[in-house]
Amino acid sequence: MSSTTDQDELAPSQTPGYRVGEKKTIDEYASMDSTDESLNRWKASLGLGKSAGPQDDTRKVIILQLALEVPGREDVVLDLSSKDALENVKSTPFVIKEGVEYQMKVKFRIQHEVVCGLKYLQVVKRKGIKVDKTEEMIGSYGPNDEPYEKKVGPHSSIVNGHFMVEEAPSGMFARGHYEAKSKFVDDDNYTHVEWNWSFDIKKDWD
Repeated sequence: MSSTTDQDELAPSQTPGYRVGEKKTIDEYASMDSTDESLNRWKASLGLGKSAGPQDDTRKVIILQLALEVPGREDVVLDLSSKDALENVKSTPFVIKEGVEYQMKVKFRIQHEVVCGLKYLQVVKRKGIKVDKTEEMIGSYGPNDEPYEKKVGPHSSIVNGHFMVEEAPSGMFARGHYEAKSKFVDDDNYTHVEWNWSFDIKKDWD
């Protein structure tokens, strides 16, 4: 399959009539009308910190890890913090037990400027055939020294996007090897990180 087709499969959906807002610097966001209560709440939700990030690292979004949280077990963690780590997850499939419920969570850092409308996109294939596509809104965030972690389920009070609780497929025909491709993009459709990975669905965890 061509790379152009792969990119089309990972393209975020478009909302009719939606227009990307004008980009502003951190100082511009801070100086916006302080008498507007709803605006102040929105600015507070961005978590504007004071860290601009190191000069030798121009990345705005650093995805540290993506994890599957499974009740009663340690998290299945994908380290995405470096180029070497991204290559490692490509060549090292992990195992998911058929039929288990799991929830995705992502840990990331924002530096240099506010990032608006961060989304997670994922396409899963088996034997070259697409079997699933995921698109989740992560939200808008400001630079901060501390990493953010996004894990939102159906019972959470947070409404700015979520990773839903999912159930792994089960049965003899569901077991096998799956290839996936994922990326994080923002409102400008700028890709901050993209990688390939794989997993095996088995009857048990071993």
